[in-house]
Amino acid sequence: MISRALGLALGVAADRIFGDPKKHHPVAWFGAFAARLEAPLYSDGVPAGAAYTAATVAPVVGLGVAAERLTRRNPVLHTLATALATWAVLGARSLAAEGDTMADRLEVGNLEQAREQLPNLCGRDASQLDAPELARATVESMAENTADAAVASLFWGAIAGIPGLLGHRAVNTLDAMVGRRNARYGRFGTASARLDDALDYLPARLTGALASALAPTVGGSARRAWAITLRDAENHPSPNGGWCEAAWAGALNVQLGGRNAYASRVEERGLLGDGPRPGAPEVRRAAELVRVVTGAAGALAAAAALLKRRKK
Repeated sequence: MISRALGLALGVAADRIFGDPKKHHPVAWFGAFAARLEAPLYSDGVPAGAAYTAATVAPVVGLGVAAERLTRRNPVLHTLATALATWAVLGARSLAAEGDTMADRLEVGNLEQAREQLPNLCGRDASQLDAPELARATVESMAENTADAAVASLFWGAIAGIPGLLGHRAVNTLDAMVGRRNARYGRFGTASARLDDALDYLPARLTGALASALAPTVGGSARRAWAITLRDAENHPSPNGGWCEAAWAGALNVQLGGRNAYASRVEERGLLGDGPRPGAPEVRRAAELVRVVTGAAGALAAAAALLKRRKK
């Protein structure tokens, strides 16, 4: 457990320093593997989607189990293996960097480039969005993805080690690939989407709590952020996303939510927060909140691993 704690901490530090690998990203490898399996396993039904989820996630978890067993008797190797897995699954630095880039473009009024960038963060139709709506989409995406791309993986890494890290990231990637509500994946992607919701249930609430507690680091009020999180989280259609987005809205003193247009549908979402719509300054503060929440989650994950050792 000491080596797990050290590995988690080192992995968070590696993500903060180096960010995602420029080439040969393990998550991209998994995505290519999952895409190849989709064609032979696809059928427009929930059972086929459940079989597909199992067939893609099980080998990744198995790889994590093998890595744990091969390295657990050597503290140095286990620390390094855990650090490498943590670095591979985290995406906090890249997420925050996307926010900073969007803030740069909005500050100078370059809406064309801002619209071109938005697909890096979410799947909304950006073609008709103005600056406040681009800023809102960016803040919402950073908030929800802080749970998906950082806190949840660290949570499961603290509990289950390398299999937890890799397994969560695999499920979350599958949800992004096939968990969409459209004609092709409406039933086939149900198992992936539900499993992702289940794995993120506690981490999303932890993300909301951390963002609220750390609101003063970005000029907000912890008490106000927590009150808005508790009040507005259920306004979001996702069982988890509302906890993150409401916390960011409260911490930044802005209002999120509203009408979201996607390629195949339009959603009318409840409002989160009481302030004005965000702008470039709030996008930049939202990116900083991604960083501090991820750092705090890493510290908590390491502490949880050490506490688990003491109980044993």
